[in-house]
This record gives sequence, C-alpha cells and structure tokens, in this order.
Amino acid sequence: MDGLKYIGAAIAVLTGLGSGIGEGMICAKALDGMSRNPDMYSKLRINMILACALDETTGIYGLVIGILCLVL
Repeated sequence: MDGLKYIGAAIAVLTGLGSGIGEGMICAKALDGMSRNPDMYSKLRINMILACALDETTGIYGLVIGILCLVL
C-alpha cells in the first residue's frame, strides 16, 4: 500500500509539466499579439501576467497535493 502513495504523489506533481507548457504558450501568444498590434501592449501584458499567475497556481496545487499524499 505504501508504493501506491508514492505513485499518487508522482502523478500529482506531473501537473507542473502541464503548467509549464501552458505558461510557455500563454507568453508566446501574448508576444505574438504584441508584435502584431503594438498599441495593445499594456492590455496584453496585464492579461498575460494574470493568465500566468492562474496557470502557475495549477502547478502549485499539484505540488501541495503531492506533498499531502506523502504525509498523510
């Protein structure tokens, strides 16, 4: 039974992989939009920062769940 705990923690931490890919895509699309329309720079930058913060919380939640799997 102890081995399943470690497998569950590893699967939970894998959310960081998806979070990193998503954050890269967010930044790439925002930079693409900024290069196409420089007048929208400030609006796109604010939205990009908010989207990266929301995306990063997904990875943090996965890390917390992984730690809780190991502790409990």
